[in-house]
Order: sequence, then structure tokens, then C-alpha cells
Amino acid sequence: MADETLTLTLDSGGDVVIKLRPDLAPGHVERITTLAKDGFYDGVVFHRVIPGFMAQGGDPTGTGMGGSKLPDIKAEFSRQPHVRGVCSMARASNPNSANSQFFICFDDATFLDGQYTVWGEVTSGMEHVDALPKGEPPRTPGKIVTATVA
Repeated sequence: MADETLTLTLDSGGDVVIKLRPDLAPGHVERITTLAKDGFYDGVVFHRVIPGFMAQGGDPTGTGMGGSKLPDIKAEFSRQPHVRGVCSMARASNPNSANSQFFICFDDATFLDGQYTVWGEVTSGMEHVDALPKGEPPRTPGKIVTATVA
């Protein structure tokens, strides 16, 4: 797979570079790259940002209830631990309900291991994730200006 990284340019002025992990979750990496290349994530906010836990985004409605028009994807759980900088797919109670929403862990959240699909890890720019406005939802949510795959 030629696409190695996903770069999220945040409205805070910084780039978050994420190493994609098709070795762990080929279907999820394919979904994220497809949506990023289609401009789906451009302008989308982080609607749920919980200090010490994670920042969640990827919902075009900004409510946490939306997703893309593409069908949900089957879970690809792995033994990869949910630690600081890990990117994982959000989902409803059904394990096979991931679609477009994802989260980035601020700190270790190993209680999520084996229940959510890890698809990447932040290699640089984690300070920009740390700087996202906090809240569920934040009063003025942080936004993805552009999402690009390289």
C-alpha cells in the first residue's frame, strides 16, 4: 500500500502526522484514506474532547451521531494497545458499526484494547491534538482544515 501517512491540518495552525497501519486494519485504513482523498474530513470538528482520554472527530454533523454515506465496516480488532497517540475507530455498541468517526488517545486507554480498531499512530504534531478545545461538545470545537494522504 503506497499511502503511508495521513496528515490532519488543524485550525490551531498545526499538522498532525499519523502513520497508517494497514498491517493492523487494512479495511479501516482504506476507509480513512478514501474519505480523506474525497475531502470528507475537511472542515469537520472534534466534537468530543475529554482531557486525559481522547479527542473524537470524523462526524460531518458535528454531533457524534453522523457518518459517511459508505456502509459501516467490520471490526478489525488487534492486540495493539490504546496508548498516547494511537488512532482508533469510534463505533456504536455493534462492533461492526465503525464508519467515519475516529479518536486519538491523549493517554493510555488500554481498557479499550480488543474492542476498538486501531488504524494508526501519531508520529508528529501530538501537541496540536493536546491543544484542541475540550468538552462534549467543546464550546468552540477544534477543526480539521484539511486531511491529506501521502
